[in-house]
Amino acid sequence: MGELAKEQDMPPKYLENILLQMRRAGLVRGQRGPEGGYVLARPADEISLADVIRAVDGPLANVRGERPEHVGYRGPAESLQTVWIALRASERAILEEVTLASVATGSLPARVRKLAEDPAAWD
Repeated sequence: MGELAKEQDMPPKYLENILLQMRRAGLVRGQRGPEGGYVLARPADEISLADVIRAVDGPLANVRGERPEHVGYRGPAESLQTVWIALRASERAILEEVTLASVATGSLPARVRKLAEDPAAWD
């Protein structure tokens, strides 16, 4: 774990907290012994980024700490709820498609690469 934290330039305690949350969500499991630490509980191609984000941060696309379908607006802002729900659907579509394996190997889905290749995406 220390090597991973150093490689990613993050405090080891921060990484440990992430791994603990992932363990609670059933994404990783502890392994004892000289080669101990954490190992994936399922194959990397079966764990999406959405799974990891939900384990660490909770539901995708919260608005003021609530799910978009529970946030209501009145008057001219009424259509904002639809915007937040559409945003969550778009975010979910991408994050569910990208797996830990695709990140680790650099073989991101074509749709994700195409979105990222758009120069406007970088502004």
